[in-house]
Amino acid sequence: MNEILHIYHTNDIHSHFENWPKIRHFLQRKKEQHARNNEEMLLFDLGDHVDRCHPYTEGTMGKANVRLLNELGYLAATIGNNEGITMPHDALDTLYQEAQFDIILANLYDDNFKRPKWTVPRKIYTTKGGVRIGVTGVTAPFYKLYRLLGWQISNPLKELETQIDFLKKQADIIVVLSHLGIHEDLIVAKLYPEVDLILGGHTHHVLEKGETDGQTLLAAAGKYGYYLGHVKLEIDPGAKKIVHRSARALPTGNFQEPHDEASEIEHYYFEGKKLLDKKLVYLPETLESDWFRDNCLAGLLCEAVMEWCGADCAFLNAGLVLGSLEQGPVTKFDLHRILPHPINPCLIELTGAQLQEVLLATLDPKWPHLELKGLGFRGKIMGQFVYRRIQFNHALRKIYINGQPVAPDRIYKLGTIDMYTFGNFFPHIREAKIHYFMPEFLRDVLEWKLVELYKVRP
Repeated sequence: MNEILHIYHTNDIHSHFENWPKIRHFLQRKKEQHARNNEEMLLFDLGDHVDRCHPYTEGTMGKANVRLLNELGYLAATIGNNEGITMPHDALDTLYQEAQFDIILANLYDDNFKRPKWTVPRKIYTTKGGVRIGVTGVTAPFYKLYRLLGWQISNPLKELETQIDFLKKQADIIVVLSHLGIHEDLIVAKLYPEVDLILGGHTHHVLEKGETDGQTLLAAAGKYGYYLGHVKLEIDPGAKKIVHRSARALPTGNFQEPHDEASEIEHYYFEGKKLLDKKLVYLPETLESDWFRDNCLAGLLCEAVMEWCGADCAFLNAGLVLGSLEQGPVTKFDLHRILPHPINPCLIELTGAQLQEVLLATLDPKWPHLELKGLGFRGKIMGQFVYRRIQFNHALRKIYINGQPVAPDRIYKLGTIDMYTFGNFFPHIREAKIHYFMPEFLRDVLEWKLVELYKVRP
């Protein structure tokens, strides 16, 4: 009799806990059902479960996410870029201290090129029927950003070659946990036909019924818990070969809602708010935010970024600031509420001619109402640009930096945000010399500036 193996997988949850109760309720029922039918069930997460945009994640530095994975009995996980490069080194190094599942990650090392003690590059699991499931995992290689945080990331394709070469000798079925994205997953399938299954994430792609490339099945479940991935394998226990396989991305909107869903979702939010209820300063007046005009709060953030980076000038988009700060005490939760983005300040070196082209591009009327998703941005629209030490004389068609006309051949230091270096906003910025300031987010920089300007009232 053939053995039935059910593999469920999540990816890119990004701390969207509003979908978690339905996922948990569904998986708990499936676990009971498969046990009754004498069918095995494995559960994997493919990274970016952690996202510091949610106060519960921020307040626990991701440990709340790990507890949620523990509760559901995950077998293993790999990390995404949100675990890897949006957390300080020590926070990532201690994130999985209480994990009751394996963290399978082949291409992360410390500064001494040793694997972190909380990872394994591969693991072999054996089913009741004696079938050996070999699993390895890799994450997207943001080389420079990992180095800035005290890690070394290696080429995932080369690491996979090593791990797959081992697993094909020791395992009957090979599974890759990938946080590389769909394009790289297709490359993996072509390079390593020995791989039976690639569970993918990072690019938020949905493979509703899976996708086959040669002998390899690819599966992916989108983002934010809108889908749950399910792979069903029918295995001949004698030959230890897959005789039938299928994959689906199950819309969680169709799942039964647990009776306490609303209260559970509220609990996550208010628990995070409580954890972040640390008073930082007392404001004598309200600092207003406005996405469509120069305003006090966005201007203060821009000034803080300029000073933090030691820049000649600075700009950023007002849509980063999602709300005002009211008169009275300001807490860490307040700063998280208005700046939830995992976005870092950065310093860009540009010639005057390049800087002028970039600044003129910021005047394009398309920007203020442009809707934006991804690249760390957790807001809605760009909003207009806000500047510090940058003046435009539209009548003379001239730009001034700190009161002086831009000198075309001079090197200027521009303070801004890392988002512009990843997206296709300004070509000159992408090609420039960039210094990222990590691990501080924009809210940390604003906190520094507020503490400098105001005091906490007892």
